[in-house]
Amino acid sequence: MAGPRVIFDHVGLDLGGVEILRDVSFSVEPGEVHAIVGPNGGGKTSLMRCLLGQMPHRGEIRIEGERPRPFGYAPQFLEFDRTLPLTVGDMIAVMNQRRPAFFGAAKRARAVAQVALDRIGLKGLWNRRLGSLSGGERQRVLLAQALVPIPKLLILDEATSNMDRESARCAEGIVREIAAAGTTVIWVNHDWAQVRRVATRVTGINRTVIFEGKPRDVLPDLPMEAAA
Repeated sequence: MAGPRVIFDHVGLDLGGVEILRDVSFSVEPGEVHAIVGPNGGGKTSLMRCLLGQMPHRGEIRIEGERPRPFGYAPQFLEFDRTLPLTVGDMIAVMNQRRPAFFGAAKRARAVAQVALDRIGLKGLWNRRLGSLSGGERQRVLLAQALVPIPKLLILDEATSNMDRESARCAEGIVREIAAAGTTVIWVNHDWAQVRRVATRVTGINRTVIFEGKPRDVLPDLPMEAAA
């Protein structure tokens, strides 16, 4: 079954008297990989936070079709105290089960999570301290937890920006695979080459929508700053 359709209908956002988003309207179709691109400070992450219900906004964001419960979300950064004795397994347990993490991961949840870690090239990291991982490894862990269980709606915010080339290509393959199986993917991404390889559609955001279409039609060989 295909994932949901997501509609952004005249979305606006002001923070501290500063306009962050203005009249943002576009739709993400079921089962597509829809990239969101734009300059730094253009409002891409703020738009995703509106979708996640983390920011009050004007306009409407509608999800049509099967309700994506749960949905997957992989942020660019994970803020945490690196001195805490938090392992990769602990983090996945906290984010993907109801029982407290100090009880450990349930047997079934652990098995599913181990498969997700293996898919992203992190087999054997279950007991590694989260604070000891590199930035790229932490991003892969965040992507792995977003795939437990495989969601109908997956939201990625610069999910491969700190990954090496091999890890990024692995992530691209996973995104293609789950989209082909019906998951709707919204991917905030600054890497236009990656967008051309993976996305089926792209929307440019610089406070408002500045372009939209198929990547090969709307992404010239120019830096984003020039396009904005």
